Amino acid sequence: MKKITIALMCMLLAAGAAMAQKRFTFGPKVGVDFTHFWGKETKSFWEFKGVFNYQAGAFFEYRFSDKFAIAPEVVFAAQGDKFNYNYEVYDENNAVIGEKEGTCSYKVNYINIPAIFKYYVTPSFSIDLGPQIGINIYSKCTHNEPGGKENGTFDYDDETKTFDIGVGLGMTYNITNDVFVQGRYTLGFSSVFDWGYNKNGNAQIAIGYRF
Repeated sequence: MKKITIALMCMLLAAGAAMAQKRFTFGPKVGVDFTHFWGKETKSFWEFKGVFNYQAGAFFEYRFSDKFAIAPEVVFAAQGDKFNYNYEVYDENNAVIGEKEGTCSYKVNYINIPAIFKYYVTPSFSIDLGPQIGINIYSKCTHNEPGGKENGTFDYDDETKTFDIGVGLGMTYNITNDVFVQGRYTLGFSSVFDWGYNKNGNAQIAIGYRF
């Protein structure tokens, strides 16, 4: 009788572990982003172009049922944008001799923490939606002006807001039980800098592995 009881307990523990493994998964994810600023200043003053960037981090997913899950993430994301502008070129006597086109590139990096709610349309495909908070950890602007006066990289940490609030919408496809691909667009609602109205936008494609 003891052996049967022990066997049943082992079976129950194994079943519980299997259910927990199915309901709770975690792992790394990496991806390529296309980031840009948006807002009324992006067209009225400067023509922002958008830049390719990257992200890397980890996710945690808990399945409430076959259809619903929550998947918080902690991700480092390189973000920013760039625009071109005309600047004056000077000779050795500091006299203006013409104009050229320069580039201003913003690098504004964050630790992003989205809380994504997932609806599984099929066992392999989900629609993802949820809020995100970003914590700024790096902010610089690089001016490229051959022959100009504003060449170099400038620190913007004191002029960049610490937090960025946004919302993400996307989808996830499970290639296997362990590997998935993910597409998402995150729209920021907070101004990036203390001045102006530029906000973050981030289109991303990522791949992840579930443990």
